[in-house]
Amino acid sequence: MYPAVEPYAHGLLDVGDGQLVYWETCGNPDGKPAVVLHGGPGSGATAGWRRYFDPDRYRVVLFDQRGCGRSRPHAADPAVDLSVNTTAHLVADIERLRTHLGVDRWLVLGASWGSTLGLAYAQRHPDRVSELVLFSVVTTSRREVTWITRDMGRLFPAEWARFRDGVPPDERDGDLADAYARLLADPDPAVRERAARDWCAWDDTHVRTVPGWRPDPRFDDPEFRMLSARLVTHYWRHAAFLPDGQLLREAGRLAGIPGVLVHGRLDVSSPADIPWQLARSWPDARLDLVESAGHGARHGIGDRVLAALDDFAG
Repeated sequence: MYPAVEPYAHGLLDVGDGQLVYWETCGNPDGKPAVVLHGGPGSGATAGWRRYFDPDRYRVVLFDQRGCGRSRPHAADPAVDLSVNTTAHLVADIERLRTHLGVDRWLVLGASWGSTLGLAYAQRHPDRVSELVLFSVVTTSRREVTWITRDMGRLFPAEWARFRDGVPPDERDGDLADAYARLLADPDPAVRERAARDWCAWDDTHVRTVPGWRPDPRFDDPEFRMLSARLVTHYWRHAAFLPDGQLLREAGRLAGIPGVLVHGRLDVSSPADIPWQLARSWPDARLDLVESAGHGARHGIGDRVLAALDDFAG
């Protein structure tokens, strides 16, 4: 990866609804514009994202999506209203930020949840996207959410049983994301904390499909656990607030936008059929399957992303 760099500008953008979105820019102010869409939802735009880009050739924009990272208010607070935190709101925030920074078109880099958001943004505003680079590609459909919250239990049966048993018995055969979201809204702090622990323990387990996996240390932080659990269950219970299957069904809207989809063959919790179907419907996309990789940037995925960004730098 490229050497660490610091932002040359940053700020808080008022996007309405009482929301302040943190943003920063780094690299070359006259370089090719690019925007980073982090995963989660709720992970925040950490400094490591800056290192995917050649700082001499890119003007990189990072921001923390509503409710997470350095944006405010913080969704770890159970009193924070999540009704103004939807995919449509996030897409509108990206456009407000683009206009605020005076960018005409930009490359979009997104991973995991960020790939869902990147596809939704590009399909809504294709004239504002020069290229798309997406890895650990998901569309957050109901089928995908069910796969993660139920079917992955076949690979990790004991861990999944603990996850399922974290909700009341009469809810264990229903929508588990929905059940956990209700627990996370419980007036009892102890109920909320246990639900956040149980949810994040499973969230950390279902991606454990490659040698050398290590637990995510961020889940040791009670505030991050609550933030992550609240936002992920919020988006998953609503299947990303999108008509089911829309992102695959409308992939043809991306015609003319060059894209690279990097995905791990061993990413079992987010199976490769999603980026494969996407590449079949999007004529300008190239699918790069990494045989030894799972979910995330390790085991060669980061190298492929770097190469794609270098190619698009021109």
